[in-house]
Amino acid sequence: MFRICFVCRGNICRSPMAEHVFRRMVEEAGLADVVEVDSAGTSDGFAGYSADPRTAGVLAAAGYESAHTARQFRARWFRSRDLVVALDVHNEGVLRRMAVTDAEAGKVVLLRPYDRAAGDVNVPDPYLGTEATFVECLGMVEAACRGLLKTVGRAYARPL
Repeated sequence: MFRICFVCRGNICRSPMAEHVFRRMVEEAGLADVVEVDSAGTSDGFAGYSADPRTAGVLAAAGYESAHTARQFRARWFRSRDLVVALDVHNEGVLRRMAVTDAEAGKVVLLRPYDRAAGDVNVPDPYLGTEATFVECLGMVEAACRGLLKTVGRAYARPL
């Protein structure tokens, strides 16, 4: 099993979006038997909370699952995850500092570079924005997840 964890700051906006979007893509690609998807935050400030209502609403409106309980990423999780996907450079840095070994740090990547058309490496945090900001965020996540899925599919000799 190949395990991927999406990580943002609070695990109530961007990373749950990425988790639900990527899980659906994995299922539709026939990779659910070999790829497991979850998410977490680098902060514990929202641990135990549901996804932001705007996140849940945007996901549901787009036909995605939206049930979620926020949690904090733990350094020991590096041992059980093959890829840790940060949604922005700040959280990428936090994750790399949490890593105990170079191999663990090497598991940390940014999501947005998987979208070749993206001009920025960050998926901006929509938390202080409007519902439109959340819709825009979902579009960025979907585009980048499509590129990530192609990479993962090649690893399993299932070109997508």
